[in-house]
Amino acid sequence: MAIADKIKPDGSTPPNVVLIFTDDQGYRDVGVFGAPDIMTPHLDRMAAQGVRLSSYYAAQAICSASRAALLTGCYPNRIGIHNAFMPNSPVGLNPAETTLAEMLKARGYATAIFGKWHLGDHPGFMPLKQGFDEYFGIPYSNDMWPLHPQQGTVFNFGPLPLYENETIIDTLTDQSALTTQITERSVDFINRHKEQPFFLYVPHPQPHVPLFVSGKFKGKSKAGLYGDVIMEIDWSVGQILQALEDNGLDDNTVVVFTSDNGPWLAYGNHAGSALPFRQGKGTAWEGGHREPFIIRFPGKLKGGRVLDDPVMAIDLLPTIAEITGSTLPAQPIDGKSAWKLLQGTSAPGPQQAYFFYSGVNELHAVRRGPWKLYFPHTYRTMEGQQPGKDGMPGEYRYVTLEQPVLFNLEEDPGETRDVAAAHPEEVGELNALADAMRERLGDRLKGVEGTENRDAGTLP
Repeated sequence: MAIADKIKPDGSTPPNVVLIFTDDQGYRDVGVFGAPDIMTPHLDRMAAQGVRLSSYYAAQAICSASRAALLTGCYPNRIGIHNAFMPNSPVGLNPAETTLAEMLKARGYATAIFGKWHLGDHPGFMPLKQGFDEYFGIPYSNDMWPLHPQQGTVFNFGPLPLYENETIIDTLTDQSALTTQITERSVDFINRHKEQPFFLYVPHPQPHVPLFVSGKFKGKSKAGLYGDVIMEIDWSVGQILQALEDNGLDDNTVVVFTSDNGPWLAYGNHAGSALPFRQGKGTAWEGGHREPFIIRFPGKLKGGRVLDDPVMAIDLLPTIAEITGSTLPAQPIDGKSAWKLLQGTSAPGPQQAYFFYSGVNELHAVRRGPWKLYFPHTYRTMEGQQPGKDGMPGEYRYVTLEQPVLFNLEEDPGETRDVAAAHPEEVGELNALADAMRERLGDRLKGVEGTENRDAGTLP
């Protein structure tokens, strides 16, 4: 990398980027977002020093699709990724897509991922083929192993591999040390790259079930094992922030904390909380997509602010591109920069509306301003069901929404009062936005094929 690559046009060094991404964490599972019994002092301090988004959305409420959107700036159905990949998946994130890591690597950044990948476990789809210089972690969800409670009846998983770059260095039978190991790798990476711009991606496997915590935090929370796990993740955030401070990098580092989707409610006391929002992981309701989001950049962002303008994971890549002076991907993306909003120089959010897809290209909802319109579809719920306990899942029931319903999220964040009949003009305008999106990316429920979709990567 040439020295010139380290310098922005104004003569400054491009800021470092740290992206901390948890798995299945509910909106309320952070102290500053309302957790009543989980202590998160480091995340609360990060929020006090940064900006908190109260209407931030994952792009899809399930693992692989959500991660694809985060790293590419695209709705996942645009790039042919749906749901969650199983081990030995024949498809993955197409290497032809430009990831956040590749975009920053072209700008001269060192890049690393420590944690969960879940965008295809074939060697051609793994992190070192997608712009990352270093990788330590697991290739898919931490429950895809022989100790799954439904192993032998629903699943037949092989051993869970732990990777160092492109080599399997272990097969896990205990995950209690994994959060600590990921944290230690992250701190070491910061220490080694303090003289060079870097992108550090920390996608924690926790608090996705099965829950594991080290002895440092076991039994420390009033919220049981789930709370212990969140407390250890908070400790990890604190270690990363301390490493930045120790190396004099605080003012020139963007740190983002968020999660991939809402809580996996079938697991009961081993799941988090999306309150005050409705439903959780795997649904287009607010509890499935709305996530805690904190961004800290002491050199550029005034701390202690809360913004309620909607922003989605697809907007993160173009936002970071603007912050770092990077070149956007050549192929069309869906995200738009939220940097002016975050700075407080622009009142509206970056997009006119956001679209909530599920399954294989099913458009379930659209949000514009305070209004969210849902289209007829079938969704899963634990309402009226017995939730799971201590790592065993309960069974969902499935409900079909027969007619469109409209909610005003400012007045009714829990989505309890359908106001479609009282606001036909809003229904009509949101339907028109949805129809325009269907022309672009399709909607299987309407029998509409998208015209701008790209393919996922497939094995040769």
